[in-house]
Amino acid sequence: MRRLLPLSLVVFALLSTLCAQTVAPPKQLAIDAIFAEGGMTGRTPETIKWSPDGTKVSFVQRDDSGEHGELWYVDTTTGEKKILVSETKLAQLAPPASKIKDEREKERVTRYHVAAYIWSADSKHLLFDSQGQLWYYDLGTGTAVQLTASPDPSDDAKFSPDGERLAYVRKHNLYVHPVSGEEGEHQLTRDESKDKDKDKDKKGTEDNILNGEVDWVYAEELGVRSNYFWSPDGRDILFLQMDETRVPTYPITDWMPTHPKVDAEKYPKAGDPNPVVRLGVVGSGGGKVRWIKLTDDEDTYVPRFGWMREGWAWAEVLNRKQDVMDLYFIDTKSGKSRKVLTESSPDAWVNVNDDFRILKSGDRFLWTGWRDGHTHIYLYTFDKQDPLAGDAKLERQLESGDYEVLEISGVDDQSGTVFFTANKDDPRRRQLFSVKLDGSSMKPLSPEEGSSSGDFADDAKHYVEHQSDTLQPPRLSVCASDGSCHKVWEARSVADYGLVAPKYLEFKADDGTVLYGSLLLPPNADASQKIPLIVYIYGGPVGQTVQKAWGGGTALFHQLLVKEGFAIFTLDNRGSQNRGRKFSAALRNQFGGVELKDQLAALDQLSEQYPQLDPTRTAIWGWSNGGSMTLYALTHSGRFKAGISVAPVTSQRNYDSIYTERYMGMPKDNVKGYDDSIVSAAANLRGSLFLVHGTSDDNVHMQNTVQMTDALIKAGKPFRLMLYPNKTHGISGAGTRTHLFHMMEDFWMKELK
Repeated sequence: MRRLLPLSLVVFALLSTLCAQTVAPPKQLAIDAIFAEGGMTGRTPETIKWSPDGTKVSFVQRDDSGEHGELWYVDTTTGEKKILVSETKLAQLAPPASKIKDEREKERVTRYHVAAYIWSADSKHLLFDSQGQLWYYDLGTGTAVQLTASPDPSDDAKFSPDGERLAYVRKHNLYVHPVSGEEGEHQLTRDESKDKDKDKDKKGTEDNILNGEVDWVYAEELGVRSNYFWSPDGRDILFLQMDETRVPTYPITDWMPTHPKVDAEKYPKAGDPNPVVRLGVVGSGGGKVRWIKLTDDEDTYVPRFGWMREGWAWAEVLNRKQDVMDLYFIDTKSGKSRKVLTESSPDAWVNVNDDFRILKSGDRFLWTGWRDGHTHIYLYTFDKQDPLAGDAKLERQLESGDYEVLEISGVDDQSGTVFFTANKDDPRRRQLFSVKLDGSSMKPLSPEEGSSSGDFADDAKHYVEHQSDTLQPPRLSVCASDGSCHKVWEARSVADYGLVAPKYLEFKADDGTVLYGSLLLPPNADASQKIPLIVYIYGGPVGQTVQKAWGGGTALFHQLLVKEGFAIFTLDNRGSQNRGRKFSAALRNQFGGVELKDQLAALDQLSEQYPQLDPTRTAIWGWSNGGSMTLYALTHSGRFKAGISVAPVTSQRNYDSIYTERYMGMPKDNVKGYDDSIVSAAANLRGSLFLVHGTSDDNVHMQNTVQMTDALIKAGKPFRLMLYPNKTHGISGAGTRTHLFHMMEDFWMKELK
């Protein structure tokens, strides 16, 4: 006779079975999935653009492969989402970046977010850039007309204010083309050099003159995305001419053909001649260029300029030391100009940004600066009738506090409201705020957790909110300035992978400065066993690693390592960005010393808090400046058992003028600082080193790694080296990234396990 189980045991068994069925084990992370096309969270919408009338926001949405995409729009009033251009048409009008074969051009398009399309002023037409050929698209009829068919690409196209004409840059010169197609294109500038009379015997001088075109160093280090602008009435075009005649070249070699190809990249290194620049105004119908003289010093930068109104322009002039920025107002008819404001930072540098905003009243503008030690917003007034009549006058500072304004995001002139992004209350978060022009009613617009930023329509009545958190992938919403939002796109969830939440920690530098760090610990680690620790570092003046925001593929790779039993630690040392002038300028005139001191101090404090971390199995890795800091740490301390250095600068003499001189000064004025390179310390290498570089890196040249390997060999130091043929600074591509991170994983397993 069968014995019946007690009811309580039956219920327990049923509940246990139910729990086993509903609580599945976490999914496993895999490098191949993390770095596959589209990644684990899906491909983020591309080329987000507002229609000029502010009624629509458009974006290209592609599948994971990137090969198939559609142009969508969202109605800002209803939140309704519809297709604007179908996949079939978009494939011809805006082919994916994967169709670009040249790795350097592909990185330029993706790194600098080169727009695949732009809106016409009437909000009824679009212009598409199909790998250098321009197409005019009528949204009403759904038809496209090809406007250019030159063998040379037409770049940086812009509609005239009335939408009837188009300007673009081709072969270093400006052109105008009517969109009606009734007439052909009209060339506005010619290949001419102010040095031609002196250099008549010099070949190819005309290739060094860029009219309205942006060179590499301005694009990379000053964030310049365009060097010409239509006047408000469409009669003139204001442009910057760059003369690269005296700028040295660096050879970038394609080693794959039987006979390698060499491209001579114009690249000014620290102390080298920079491009000589000057502003010009040319009629949109042609004619003689009217050149504008701002200063007698030719060795300056013009990082930003534009139109104030018809007949009046503005320009920023930055000295080569980058510690003084002058704002000029310009009468474009007479060519007369006046310096109306000076921003200086003698103990640091002046940051270049896009925050200068002329208000629609025509007699006021917004400006940001480090004046009280932190970046804040200032309101200025000037003589509207005669902008050259006197200096601009400070009316008020709009907000203040121990935080950084990261950007002015939008201005609603009608309501007198300024929208901006700042890290108020927590340097690890970006939040949207608003404040009135009279300095009142400052308030946050962002959710309470994570980080947010906004792409605002021209009238600032609506914006696209970008929001994410450490364990929450990005999501986009279209919001009204009053706070109501419609979700537009959300990344695929990673909730099923059991990601580990970071522990946010605070440390003290030797001068008492608070340093922020984060730690990932393996889940369910055996308390009796020591845990190997990997330090992830950037450490430089334009990077921040400790953020309450989604970290992408690198963060997921760290999560994978955590599941494999490694702890991951990262710290923003002094010299990192977004903590104010004093914090950032701590590394001035040197690279490495202060940064490493902070990292080691934090590690000492970390080991006291978490004694389970193994000091004998501590490693370090980083990319770009993080690669440099990895090498610096391995050659200037004995703390690390191993390190992976990707695309490092190994001597500051090898890197570009604008970035390097901003922090290090001129080589002739800081000989010791420049001579104290990582290459010169190669004989002091301690720990196992894995060195990685792309052979076509046009940012941090492979020369850096070649010089380092030569020094290591001469010093008798063993190391591992991996080169990626034709890859640039990002070493991009699903297959390449998968290969690299598998090698990194294997390296950590061998060295730390």
